[in-house]
Amino acid sequence: YFCRHGERWELQLKGSGKTPYSRNGDGRAVLRSSVREFLCSEAMHYLGIPTSRAASLVVSDDDVWRDQFYNGNIKKERGAIVLRLAKSWFRIGSLEILAHSGELDLLRKLLDFIIREHFPSIAMNDSNRYLEFFSTVVSETANLISLWMSVGFAHGVCNTDNFSLLSITIDYGPFGFMDSYDPNFVPNTSDDERRYKIGNQASVGQFNLSKLLQALKPLLDPRQKQLASQILKGYGEHYYSRFTELFKTKLGLLGENENDNYLIAFLLKVSLLC
Repeated sequence: YFCRHGERWELQLKGSGKTPYSRNGDGRAVLRSSVREFLCSEAMHYLGIPTSRAASLVVSDDDVWRDQFYNGNIKKERGAIVLRLAKSWFRIGSLEILAHSGELDLLRKLLDFIIREHFPSIAMNDSNRYLEFFSTVVSETANLISLWMSVGFAHGVCNTDNFSLLSITIDYGPFGFMDSYDPNFVPNTSDDERRYKIGNQASVGQFNLSKLLQALKPLLDPRQKQLASQILKGYGEHYYSRFTELFKTKLGLLGENENDNYLIAFLLKVSLLC
């Protein structure tokens, strides 16, 4: 942990090599992608979008072999290590894997730790604390993706292991910003099915939240499960409301007018045709 102004930040090295949790990769990172992550995470912070931060970047003398465009053309690149920071690196996948493997005691302990450390507004003696936790993650995830859309940011790999439980932007991989409006924009050259195209981000967010709910269900009673399902159903409305609010601000629209949503949709369609 790194303390700053009374806050605790978790430090993480990206590209330092294999860890006990490594899968099939070498755990290394190349200079090209490391510079992109450093610059983008800092840019997102100053755009006012919740994100991990980059503290330093160190270039390595080791060579790293990568197939940049996944076309069989492997090239030698220079390695690098990014020291990045976040209030927490716990993801939806952190809970999902425990529920999937039936480790419910560990799931409860981890969830209680996350709530105690990062959700101070939720009382630990509240029998509905997991429900309140889920409600907060749903609304904050909708807010985060709305912010992404407001600046034309496409994450590139929106799976449950890349979605923060604190609703911050993490794991900058094949991300991209749209040069011009295109809901089919895909920054990930390996995403042949356009699963994570920018126009799908809100829907994928809801899918990931449904996986979070599935992971939490063993810890909920029947009434809480029903309420949690209702909370998830409200995700779309929350997202649309925040999305509209952000775009009205960009257009300088004040107050409420029934034609505002039509104007936003019309201008986005015009942008698509240009």
